[in-house]
Amino acid sequence: MNLIKDNWTKKDIEEFQKYLKTFENKEKVEWATNLLRTSLPVLCMTTPVMKDIVKNICKGNYEEFLNFMVWDYYENTAINGFIINNIKDFDTMKKYLDIYSKKADNWATCDLLSFKVKNNEDKYFSLALDYVNNDKPFIKRIGLNILFNFIDNNNYINKIFEILDKFQDEEHYYVNMMNAWLLSECFIKQREKTLEYFKHNKLNKFTINKGIQKCRESRRVSIEDKDMLLKYKIK
Repeated sequence: MNLIKDNWTKKDIEEFQKYLKTFENKEKVEWATNLLRTSLPVLCMTTPVMKDIVKNICKGNYEEFLNFMVWDYYENTAINGFIINNIKDFDTMKKYLDIYSKKADNWATCDLLSFKVKNNEDKYFSLALDYVNNDKPFIKRIGLNILFNFIDNNNYINKIFEILDKFQDEEHYYVNMMNAWLLSECFIKQREKTLEYFKHNKLNKFTINKGIQKCRESRRVSIEDKDMLLKYKIK
């Protein structure tokens, strides 16, 4: 199928959906559905195939493609997300991300997103704050995903700790898991400041223990630090 188009029509989208269906791996659909835990049907397409499709769509009028907002399969969601990753203009990106985030119903939909925050740090951090304060867990997870881009920035690291403390009573597994991952990355990249944070944090038991576990599983953490972190675990 020709994916490089100046104009996308409803007929083109119908053809596109049939095209996606040709990549269905029926033998792995059940496995993938259980892994993703999405409510959408899954075709079990590979990520390289989807990214190749996105690469071609982005050579044409990708905004018009996005405007059709097709969500029939998990793969539609993923393809929309990968296209959003390629949008350089912040306001345009946010327009589509706001729609996308409301469709997010699984961890992969959140984690496939990437953000180029350079030269737009204030806008992206503000967006992250809006998302982490949302009631929907997977919108929160997207907000936390954005924060990974600020760990190396000394102007934001303490603000990240303040955000983490707001999840003291969080009960959703996939939000707590993202928090734990974020905490471990903070330790790896901002060791001294994160150790200071450990002394007065308001993290829930799951998050701090899982974050320490992730540090102990990382090759980027020394054996000495892996042993030292055990004292911060909550029994």
